[in-house]
Amino acid sequence: MSVKLNFEFKAVTTQLAVLEEKLLTLNPVFKGIDVQIDTYFNVTEGRLKLREGNIENALIHYIRPNIAGAKQSDILLYKHQPDATLKAILVKTLGIKVLVKKSRKIYFVDNVKFHFDILENLGTFVEVEAIADEQHATLEAIQEQANFYKDFLGIEEKDFVAVSYSDLVIGS
Repeated sequence: MSVKLNFEFKAVTTQLAVLEEKLLTLNPVFKGIDVQIDTYFNVTEGRLKLREGNIENALIHYIRPNIAGAKQSDILLYKHQPDATLKAILVKTLGIKVLVKKSRKIYFVDNVKFHFDILENLGTFVEVEAIADEQHATLEAIQEQANFYKDFLGIEEKDFVAVSYSDLVIGS
């Protein structure tokens, strides 16, 4: 289990390939294409999701304000091997709020993670997460990184998504 501080944004885009090409000019590390199912559970504070993918598998609790633009997110992350028992316990005790299915290309530039997402019935999105590490330990440092990549990718204010994918699925 690890506690992570990050500064992130999500934006809707019809130009996913164009944004990816821009990022490729920086020679990012490509982690692969992850087909993910995020199961969100009913909780009283923040969000709790079980991510099941071919690259990433984790139980993630996070608290993040529903505001458009780059914002702080406080994350509690438990990485695990796929485990049907863990999911069964969570379903039985908390109940499923919603399922989110997506295909995600994952890249890194240093401590900054980039997601190029295609969501079933919702469209295409880009997410940028500047994750605090030893070199970029302060909120100000990772906020600066998130803002840099917003400008670098040409993300406009109107394209920011304020809420979680779970909220978008529930609202669709």
